Amino acid sequence: MFRWAARRWMSNVPEGAVYGGPREQSLGRRVTLGQLRQKQRRGEAITMVTAYDYPSAVHVDRAGVDVCLVGDSAAMVVHGHDTTLPIPLDLMLAHCRAVARGAPRPLLVGDLPFGSYESSPSQAVDSAVRMLKEGGMDAIKLEGAAPSRITAAKAIVEAGIAVMGHVGLTPQAISVLGGFRPQGKTVESAIKVVETALALQKAGCFSIVLECVPAPVAAAATKALEIPTIGIGAGPFCSGQVLVYHDLLGMLQHPHHAKVTPKFCKQFGHVGDAINKALSEYKQEVESRSFPGPAHTPYRISDADVDGFLNELQKMGLSEAATAAAAAAENVETAGRSSEDNNCS
Repeated sequence: MFRWAARRWMSNVPEGAVYGGPREQSLGRRVTLGQLRQKQRRGEAITMVTAYDYPSAVHVDRAGVDVCLVGDSAAMVVHGHDTTLPIPLDLMLAHCRAVARGAPRPLLVGDLPFGSYESSPSQAVDSAVRMLKEGGMDAIKLEGAAPSRITAAKAIVEAGIAVMGHVGLTPQAISVLGGFRPQGKTVESAIKVVETALALQKAGCFSIVLECVPAPVAAAATKALEIPTIGIGAGPFCSGQVLVYHDLLGMLQHPHHAKVTPKFCKQFGHVGDAINKALSEYKQEVESRSFPGPAHTPYRISDADVDGFLNELQKMGLSEAATAAAAAAENVETAGRSSEDNNCS
């Protein structure tokens, strides 16, 4: 029973079409690859958000987003690095586990970080297996342009693990690209984007992320492919879109984040302003000693127990502590009466 209960939410469990015919997706059931394909065929946009921890995963889940990507961009957004390169697989797995606990509904995709799949197909498969077994993911994503990356994708698919490809601006390749630079801006580069996407499809990928490419290039790739494309800075002609949770919420106002926030990102909220305001108000109330007041001092000790406590403190030779405790008891009682009077009025 336990083994089935643990498996039944995974998208790689056989769908209803295998056992007794297709069934409508319930709100509590994991989004599957088949449902993404159906949305693509119906011309419905696929939604994807990149998140890194339990609280953000809960919000993504409750919003009904189709896919939650645990991105290696955690290196920059969460850990303050200037690139995605430093984050190791073990740390990615910790992020994956947190997201998996908070998001029971979206399809979960884990990024294979730099250094975890380039050496050999065997290394790639081992890392992908860990993403599913230890990280709780349904699928993995890898950045592919070089033949070795496509070979890795094919090996992972043949091992029975769903793979999302990623072409265009591939942040793990900034050493070769010369920085975070858009791709597909010349004929040669644009053709390479389409060719790489087709090669990843042939390798068995179920979807392709198109990052920072001109809209006509993304439109061409989307039309050429049979699998869904997910755009990020690639215009409106993809099968779906992805943004980073912190970016779309306008959450971070730190100078580091400002320099790594992409210009294609729309802020659908200004959560960072609300966070800054709340923290400032908290600081002011603590410094003025108006917090915590009676409403946030809920735990009481009876008058008799206060007296007993004071006597014991005196016996211990802690007369100043007894005086402080007596003053605090009187202060709390007075503040409580004042609060009750204000409520009555």
